[in-house]
Amino acid sequence: MSGALDPAAWLPAALALRLGSIGLALGLARRPAASRWAALGGSCLASLLTGALAWSVLATGRAVGGSLLSHTASGFVLSYSVDRLSAWFLLVLALLGIPIAMYSLGYLGHGILARRSPFVAVGFSVLMGAVEMVFAADGIVGFLFAWELMTLANAALVATEHEVGETRRAAFLYLAMSHVATGCLFAGFLILAAAAGSFSFTHVLAGAPVSGARRHAVFLLFLAGFGVKAGVIPLHVWLPEAHPAAPSSISALMSGVVIKTGIYGLFRVCAFGLGPPHPGWGVLILACGGVSAVLGVLYALMQHDLKRLLAYHSIENIGIILLGLGAGMTALSSGRAELAAVGIAASLYHVLNHAVFKGLLFLGAGGVVMATGTRHIEDMGGLAKRMPWTALFFLVGSAAISGLPLLNGFVSEWLLFQAFLFGFQRSPEALVRFLFPVAGALLALTSALAAACFVKAFGVTFLALPRGEGAAKAHESPWVMLAPQAFLAAMCVVLGLVPGFVLEELRGVAASLPGVRPAPEMVRGLFAIAPGPGRFDHLTPPLVALAVVLAAGLAGALSLRAGYRVRRAPTWGCGGELSARTEYTATAFSKPLMMIFSAIYRPTREVQTVGAAYFPREVRYRAEIEPTFERFVYGPLTRGVLAAAERMKVIQAGSLHAYLAYVIALVVSLVLLLWWRG
Repeated sequence: MSGALDPAAWLPAALALRLGSIGLALGLARRPAASRWAALGGSCLASLLTGALAWSVLATGRAVGGSLLSHTASGFVLSYSVDRLSAWFLLVLALLGIPIAMYSLGYLGHGILARRSPFVAVGFSVLMGAVEMVFAADGIVGFLFAWELMTLANAALVATEHEVGETRRAAFLYLAMSHVATGCLFAGFLILAAAAGSFSFTHVLAGAPVSGARRHAVFLLFLAGFGVKAGVIPLHVWLPEAHPAAPSSISALMSGVVIKTGIYGLFRVCAFGLGPPHPGWGVLILACGGVSAVLGVLYALMQHDLKRLLAYHSIENIGIILLGLGAGMTALSSGRAELAAVGIAASLYHVLNHAVFKGLLFLGAGGVVMATGTRHIEDMGGLAKRMPWTALFFLVGSAAISGLPLLNGFVSEWLLFQAFLFGFQRSPEALVRFLFPVAGALLALTSALAAACFVKAFGVTFLALPRGEGAAKAHESPWVMLAPQAFLAAMCVVLGLVPGFVLEELRGVAASLPGVRPAPEMVRGLFAIAPGPGRFDHLTPPLVALAVVLAAGLAGALSLRAGYRVRRAPTWGCGGELSARTEYTATAFSKPLMMIFSAIYRPTREVQTVGAAYFPREVRYRAEIEPTFERFVYGPLTRGVLAAAERMKVIQAGSLHAYLAYVIALVVSLVLLLWWRG
């Protein structure tokens, strides 16, 4: 009995439960509903075990570990270890994985997904297990195995609707970029393992086995490898293609957790696995974060595909997380341990917050797309009357991602602003005093643009009149899809009103990282937080909430006392009756910002007039923005690779003897290389 209660046994039990539920689901594949319940129900139970393990490690501060597989004859051991950092990411995975699994029970029962629901449910369970192994791996072999399993499962899920050309392209692009990332990680780990003489993280990521130029090269390899998975600009091109193509429940998991494996890698390896961070590393991470945050939200503003818009906001929020990590690394390299703790805590808090509100938004988008049959927001409108609960939950998620007070997104962004302000005020280093105000300005711009984007997204989607037949016939989602959204919306509120509870755990996570020393006064009870000593640097969200409630109550009382009555009247007093054609469109809403940032967007437009020039029957307008990175970076790179491959076709002679000669030549070359080095 004591073995079952040992937290070290919970991760193997969770993985075994996933394997068992996957086997049962495959056995029931001819009965899609039963197969779906088997896979997703087992996934929920396994996530509960994982969440319990993560909470145990966070509460006690005691790391747990063990072996998943071992082979005595060869000496091979696949081990795992869960410390406070990996426990935090496992907790985020569990908190999001359970509501997504519940949502999928209803979502996968409709349309074309109903026939393929066993495949999607099994793929979901495989993906969840692979991400768990990534966060808990204690060695290079286990980490790369889990990383590749995660990549393949994710690619298969992206290609669920493989008969659509765009879906196949998205899956192929995701696979191509992911394997480039894996190549970078493999090269980096190989250099570290050769220097340390071990494949265990205990030896490889302790004491920095490499130094000098090799250390910088390894850092850049890992930054590229993990940056691809996280969707950091300019390594992001797969993300806005893959997220919309996948089923919405998978999109929520990809955006909320899967891309966080890249963030976990940056924390585990780049920030705290290669020895004390070089000052330039923090600057580079800050730059990547600032560029990703601003460009991510700018490109999101121009999107009219609801899921594609949310995908670009994932890039934006990854940028915000990197701003916190970069601030922490820069402060750490300057010897400012308490300031580093604030940046790290803000970054990790936003890891959780983004998972919650982005999961909520993607689940809401899934319900909207299922009800209307389109992802194009120009064909929606009027959904608040037809889908009131979905509209309410989407509104909460929109306010949270915009960083509005009383919700979770505000708290982590406020912490990050405090890190930048303290760095400017109290750090004597010129580099910090210059970079932190710039980063703070970029964060402020990002928050403002995000709010503008979600005014567009919510208003055009849910308000006014229906602009398409699908929107006019839409109906509310079933309760099994609404309940998970209600849970995530409540989490947005709780994480915004009770930040001290979360920050207390994050203080422990930060303190467990090398060189980081959180200030004792960072947490002032459940409801108040303060990054450092000072008069105006603390935040008490419940007091803000109380002030808002009192102000709203006072306004309501004054309105009632004045005797104002609500009168219902037509919105148009003369002329023709208003129709959906006269509504403000998403294109019109974003046009001013397109003009302001035209140097970035490089827009092109096409106007076609049908009929006489002065009395046209119809005007067709189409505006496009230039995909800068695709055209100027990946286009030339792709053409170069294809040209090189074309030239190398000469060695593809079709002769078995020639191919054997190539293999022998490679083996001889490797033997000579080893002999020369030995």
